[in-house]
Amino acid sequence: MPSLLPDARRPRLARVAAQALPAQLARLDALLLFVPAASAQQALAPLPHGAELVAQHARAERAAGSHFSVALPTEGRTLAVVGLVPPQASVFALLSLAADMTRAALAMEPATLGITAATLEETLELAAIEAGVAASLAAAFHLPRFSAKQPRRRTLGRVTAFTDRPLDRQRAEATAEGTNLVRWLTSLPPDRLDPAGYRRLAVTLARRAGLTTRFYGQAELARLGAGAFLAVCRGSPRRDAGILRISYRPRRATRQPPIALVGKGICFDTGGTNLKTHKSMLDMHTDMAGSAVALAATLALSRLGFGRGVDAWLALSENHIGPAAYRPQDVVTALDGTTIQVIHTDAEGRMVLADTLALASRARPAAVIDLATLTGACVNALTERYSGAFTPVQAWREAIERAGRDSGERVWCLPMDEDFDHEIESKVADVIQCTVEGKGDHIYAARFLSRFVRPGIPWLHVDLSAATRSGGLGHVTTDVTGFGVRFLLSLLLDEQLPASEQQ
Repeated sequence: MPSLLPDARRPRLARVAAQALPAQLARLDALLLFVPAASAQQALAPLPHGAELVAQHARAERAAGSHFSVALPTEGRTLAVVGLVPPQASVFALLSLAADMTRAALAMEPATLGITAATLEETLELAAIEAGVAASLAAAFHLPRFSAKQPRRRTLGRVTAFTDRPLDRQRAEATAEGTNLVRWLTSLPPDRLDPAGYRRLAVTLARRAGLTTRFYGQAELARLGAGAFLAVCRGSPRRDAGILRISYRPRRATRQPPIALVGKGICFDTGGTNLKTHKSMLDMHTDMAGSAVALAATLALSRLGFGRGVDAWLALSENHIGPAAYRPQDVVTALDGTTIQVIHTDAEGRMVLADTLALASRARPAAVIDLATLTGACVNALTERYSGAFTPVQAWREAIERAGRDSGERVWCLPMDEDFDHEIESKVADVIQCTVEGKGDHIYAARFLSRFVRPGIPWLHVDLSAATRSGGLGHVTTDVTGFGVRFLLSLLLDEQLPASEQQ
C-alpha cells in the first residue's frame, strides 16, 4: 500500500536580487510577471524583451485581474505569463490571479520558474510575489493518487523570486507545506485514513518535528466521562477513536500558557442513525479537515520557532450506522458534567468537539481556537468563499477579520449573542444538541460549543465552510483548498490577541 505520508520533495525556493533577472532569464522555463493593469505597457517596455511583451499586450483589450502569455525569444523560449494587477488589489485577488498565472505556466511542465514584478508600489509588489510563490508551491504539490497507472509528470524543481523586497522564505515554505499537508490529508480516502491510521500518521509527523504526543483512547475517555465523544463512536465496529494531543514548546522556556488548537477529525461521516443521502455522504471523508488544519498549523509554528507553546487536540472518530449507534433523544453526559439531549445524529461534530474542548480547557490554555467543517448552514450563509468565525471576545473580532484579509483566507465574524441559547434549551437535559429546524444552525452550534470552554479562556470557533470548493479557492486550484493554515499563522504570528484572564 502506498505511504499515507505526502512526498517530501518540493521545489527549492530562492530569492535573488531583481537586477539579476536579465542574466538569468534564459535559464528559466517560465516566468510569472506582475505589472500594474493601469500602466502595463509602460511597465513592460523597459524589461528584457519588452517589445514582445508590449506587442502581445496590445493585441487585445486586457482587463485588470487577467493575464496573458508570451514565448520570449530566449534560447529556451522562456514562457512569460504576465498578470495585470488591479489597483489596490487585495491579497485574495492577488492569490487568485497568481493561481491563474501559475496554471498557465505549469501547463508547459517547467522545471524552473521565476517570479517578479515591475513598477508596483512596494507593499503591493511584495504581496504579489508572495502570492506567486504560494500559488506555485501549491500547484507543484500532487494530491494522493492510488491508480496503478501513475501519470508521468515533469517536476517543478526550483522557484526563484526576483525581488529586492524582504521575502520571508522560511515562512512562505512553512505556510505552503502546512497548506499542502491539509490538502493531502483531506484528500485521502476513508479506508486509508481511518482514526487509527490518522493517529499513526500524525504521531509520525509530530515526532519528526520533535513534538510530544499523548493519546486518549476510548477506555480512558470512558474513565474521564467523555460521553458526548463516545456516543459518536459507538456505532463504529473498531475501537480506534480517541483524542490525540500534540504539544509544541519553544526552546526558550516561557511561563505563558500554550495556545490550544482543537480540530474536528471525523474521518468519515455517514450521518449515523439519521443517515445522509448519497450526495451528502459522498465526500464525507473530508470531514476531518479541521483536525488537519490544527495539526499542520502546529507543525508550521514549531518550524518557525513560535514564541509560545501550542497544543493541537485532534478529535479522531467516525460516525457510523449500526445497532450500537447513538440515537435521537438519547441523553448523554459530557466530560464536564453537562447533559446533552441528542436531536440529530448527523450533528456529531459538535459532540466530539464538546468533550475535546472541555479536555483542552482543563489544561488552562491562554486561548482556544477550534476548527471544524461543522455546518451546512455556514456554507449557506457565506458560500465556500469565506469561513465563519464566532467568538465571545469582542476585542478579537477586528483582528480575526484582518488576519483573514491579510492571509487571503477570508473569514467573517458572525453573531452569537447569549439570547440564542433560548433555542437550545432542553426540557430533559442541560442543553439540546441542535434545533429540529436547520435555520441558523451555524450560530446555535457555536453557542452549544461555547458551553464547554471554561469561563475566562478566550475562544474562537471557525466553521470551515471554505475547506472544499469546486474549482478551488485563492491560490489553490483543487477542490480541497487546505483553507485555514494561512489564516491561523497570520492570526497568531501577526496579531496581538488579548491574553487570558489566567495570565
